[in-house]
Order: sequence, then C-alpha cells, then structure tokens
Amino acid sequence: MKAISILGTSSNAGKSWMATALCAWLRRQGVKVAPFKAQNMANNAFATLSGGEIGVAQSVQAEACGLVPTVEMNPILLKPNGPDGSQIVRLGVAGENATARDYYRSIESSWETVRETLDHWNSECEVLVLEGAGSPVELNLMDRDIVNLRPIEYLDGKWLLVSNIEYGGVFAQIIGTWNLLPESIRARGLGVAVNRFRGDLSLFDGAKREIESRAELPYLGVVPFDRALAIDDEDSLNALTEAPQTGRPYVAWIKYPRVSNSQDMLPWKHDEGVDSIWTSDPRVVCSAAAVVLPGSKNTLEDLRWLREADLDLAVLELANSGRPVVGICGGKQMLGRSLYEPRAGTTVQGLQLLPIDTEFLAEKRVQRNEAKLGDRVWETFEIHTGESRVGTGVQYGRLFEVRKAGERAFTADGMKVGNVWGSYQHGIFDAPELRQLLVDEAGIAGVLICRDDWKQKRMKVYDAMADSLERYLDLDTVKRYLGV
Repeated sequence: MKAISILGTSSNAGKSWMATALCAWLRRQGVKVAPFKAQNMANNAFATLSGGEIGVAQSVQAEACGLVPTVEMNPILLKPNGPDGSQIVRLGVAGENATARDYYRSIESSWETVRETLDHWNSECEVLVLEGAGSPVELNLMDRDIVNLRPIEYLDGKWLLVSNIEYGGVFAQIIGTWNLLPESIRARGLGVAVNRFRGDLSLFDGAKREIESRAELPYLGVVPFDRALAIDDEDSLNALTEAPQTGRPYVAWIKYPRVSNSQDMLPWKHDEGVDSIWTSDPRVVCSAAAVVLPGSKNTLEDLRWLREADLDLAVLELANSGRPVVGICGGKQMLGRSLYEPRAGTTVQGLQLLPIDTEFLAEKRVQRNEAKLGDRVWETFEIHTGESRVGTGVQYGRLFEVRKAGERAFTADGMKVGNVWGSYQHGIFDAPELRQLLVDEAGIAGVLICRDDWKQKRMKVYDAMADSLERYLDLDTVKRYLGV
C-alpha cells in the first residue's frame, strides 16, 4: 500500500478539498483508494452503517472513492462541547469528555488506536489518502501530534502541502512550514499547491520560481476558487456568508456556538431564486422567509445562548407570522415544550412551538436510515442523545416516512404543527420535494429547485474536482510515486 498525506500550512487551507479531489482522481485512474484522518476535531459528524460516528469530511472522501464510510477512516473524533472540553469518539463509539490537557496525557493510547487502524488499511487498499490537521509544525504540539507527521513516517509515505491564498501570506506560510519541518520529513515531500485563488491566474506566474528557490519543494500549481465545487467538511461554516443579498428572499440558518451537522444546508446552495445563509443576528432572522434551527452538540447551552442573543424572540416572531420554522435534531428539541437533564436534575423550558418533551439520556443514538416521500427514497441519519415524547392526544402532521436501521417497514416521521417542522433526521433537505414544500409554505415565488438526486449531484462535483486537479496542477511527482 502507498500512502500520501495532504498537509496544510494552516487550518482551512483546503486539505479536505484536496484530499477529496485526489480520492476522486485516483478512483478514475482505476486505483483502489481509501481516505483516512487519524484524528478529527469537528461537530460535523456522519453516522456509519455500523452505528459509529466519523468526521463528515471522511464520509465525503469515502464517497469520492466509491466506498461506504467506515469508522476505520477516522479512528479518533473529538467533538467540542464547551470552551475547553470535547467528547472523545474512538472507532465510532462516543466515550468520555476530556479537556485538552487531560486528553494529551493519554495521547499514546490514541496513537495505538491510530496505528492499529493504519495496519488494517494495509490489506484493504492500494493507496491510502491521509488528511492532516491544522499545521504540521505547531512546535508546542509536535511531540503529541498523531495526525500529521507520525502516520506518514509509520507508513513510509509521502506528502503534499496545500496553502490557502484567500487570506494572504501564502509565501510566508509555505516557506515557513518548510523551514520548520524536520529534515527527514522534508525528504518525503512531493510538492506544494496553492488553493482558492481568485482573479487573474497570470498574476501568480512568478510563484514557482519564488517557492522552489526558497523551499526546495516542487511547485505543482494554483487551483482557482470555484463556489460550485464546495464540499461538506469540518470547516463548512468558515466559508459561508452571514449577510443576505439585498432584495433576495432567504432561509436563515441559526449559527449557534456549538452548531453541528451544518452540511444539512448544502443542498440549498444548488437552488435558484432563494438564498440560504448562516446568521447569529436576530434582525436577519426576522427578515427571513423561513428559519432553520440546526443540530447542536450542546442543546441546552445553545438554547441559553439563543435566548441571551434574543434569537428566541426572532424565531417566535417568524412562527407567529406564519412563516416556516424548522428544527433539526437539537433544533427540534429547542422548539419543544421542555428539555430535561436527569444528571443535573434540571428542566429547561423550550420555545413551546412543538408539543414534545425531551429527556437527555446517557446512551447516544447513532444510526443510518432511509427516508421516503412519494417516489423519492434517500439516505438520512440520526446522531443524538435526547429522546422526545409527544403529549397525549396531540394532533400533528407528518412530513415523510423513514425506515430505520434493522426495520423492514417505513413509518411516518417528521413532525409538522402548522408552519413548524421538527425532525431528528439529518439530510432531510437532500430531498428536493421537502425544499420545494418549504419554499411554497414560505410564499417565495420564482424559485427553481434543483431536482437532481443529491448523491448523484455530489458525484458530479467530485468528478469536477478531479478535473480541476488535472487542469491546474502538475501531478507528475504524484504519478511517479503512486505508479499511475
């Protein structure tokens, strides 16, 4: 097995994008390729068929490889649930909460999990595409870094460096990273690519000479920014606008501090005549055609934040005006009557828009499901700890049907009370029919909903990403190393 790692000069450098594009490109070459990230820190998670959690970026990369996502693609997932702590998910199983200091004390245990998983891949694929995290030269963390350099040394692999020019400083980032790398690691470099360039590419013509003379690293080229090639990753929110365009109707997605599974919004980006934006501004919410309360890693804390920011009043204003209000997972819980935390013995009042009461349990539900609406059947998934009960004798509508893992029949799912929706299913808006229903209920005219199957649409995006690599990058060093 050959191994190639995508390292970045910083966070949000484009590592996930480049790894996904490389996976798609290798799949087209007929290579048996698989994705891997030793440790991910993200609340954007994906439920595997085995009922485990991995980072959404690796699920995307698996799809680009033509594979079913498995927990071995992301053995360690850290899900931040507060300012200084995270829940630790090992091989898909949610475990204890720990501060960064406590986690690093047992880092060798995590490395053993990573090492054993790397051994697993040796017999499973021809090429393993690894994704790094942040920068590989964080000098205060290098002795505890199990994501960037250590896996490549263990596998005797090679690496590519990617840098994001969008924020400036790309030369300092590339040359500085090179100078701080250990000599033994430098020898494993296949080249550097610049990502997310906007404007006239000819303005960057001198980059090759400057970089190669200072970093002694092959310059592969520059990939221009293309909004149509956006993918789901752990940093999805970083690239999304928060300001509505003048005169255009929009759906507001509330950006709480601990928002999770932000990829639920991405299908809306392919529709015409309506925008979807992330916002923390109650004025923006009040002017929206509809509002979505997405998932949350800490529903109670984000509900408290919602109230402190007066966003609860904005949501209630929309609901009272007849405009659609949608809650997904933690957002659904917030829209209910009450939320009970048995470990603390506390009950918090919800927004009173759905007739449900939620109790948070120790056991987390993680499962993949099938959803159905008319002739449309698509995949959804659940990741949550709370279970919600409906009040006795309450009348409400259903949005679609779901066949849950291990069950044979579809059953009604998705709660609808007037203009308020609620569902535990992530991926509901992958169905264009549900986006159309929301647009119709919001009274937005002139919207063209993309009717393409969302999975097929994603596969087209992956192929276009592979095309972009072939067009803009000199991949000779990669081809020679991998033998393709």
